[in-house]
Amino acid sequence: MQWLKYKHRCKYSLGGNKMQTFKLNNGVEIPVLGFGVFQIPPEETEQAVISAIHAGYRHIDTAQAYMNETETGAGIRNSGVVREEIFVTSKVWIENYGYEAAKASLDRTLARLDIGYIDLMLLHQPFNDVYGAWRALEEYLAAGKIRAIGLSNFTADRVLDVGLYNKVMPAVNQIEINPFHQQQAQVEGLLSEGIVPEAWGPFAEGKFGIFENPVLAKIGQKYGKSIAQVVTRWLVQRGVVVLAKSTRPERMAENLNVFDFELDADDFAQIAALDVGKSQIISHTDLAMVRQFKEWVFNV
Repeated sequence: MQWLKYKHRCKYSLGGNKMQTFKLNNGVEIPVLGFGVFQIPPEETEQAVISAIHAGYRHIDTAQAYMNETETGAGIRNSGVVREEIFVTSKVWIENYGYEAAKASLDRTLARLDIGYIDLMLLHQPFNDVYGAWRALEEYLAAGKIRAIGLSNFTADRVLDVGLYNKVMPAVNQIEINPFHQQQAQVEGLLSEGIVPEAWGPFAEGKFGIFENPVLAKIGQKYGKSIAQVVTRWLVQRGVVVLAKSTRPERMAENLNVFDFELDADDFAQIAALDVGKSQIISHTDLAMVRQFKEWVFNV
């Protein structure tokens, strides 16, 4: 079963709540829990990042399109934790795809973050000149300005395509994964190629009444854990990096407290029954949505 198959990928075993890591295909280690700053207003981002790092997060996820890279970098610099202990992800937005445009945008991101280097840089969406932008990422990876490169919102076949026809295989694919959109085939496909899946929207943005779901609540009662902790643990055991967002320090601490228990096969079977098989947040195959992506221009 998948939950047993990928247990070995964690650096640390059960016991305590020390942050676990997965090893990427180039040897870089990524903390399995990340703090995402999507939809956090710029004026609140620096303090949110500081609070997350103080709570125990060592993985911070931002993007050009979030419009808060500058504040994210300030939070990291002012956290009191040395740069080398924090894993930082950002993403190139579609309007900056193409070789030259992507390079210029990477320089801007590096300047805005002002933290010396980026641990992981992703192409944010599967549209426009992906291959030109990917060659720019490869160049910055070779120069040591980025430690690992990957994709976001691509299907597993397109991730493999990018890797096979370029110099560097993507290390990560960040996609929507949650109990109602479990993406079993996508996750298995990525893992079979040595590519780490990373979950955005792990709590389905609160849809389907996830925080009152009786199945998840019952599993949580079994272990003395919240629904959010059950979902996070379920993803980690599948070999998936989890990105969560909260501006409340107590919720940040709760979301990190998932390394002292383990779901069993019965738990996995119950959660599997919740899958509706499609996204309720955003579809990258909807033609109107593809057109909408072209309209989202941030001048970043």
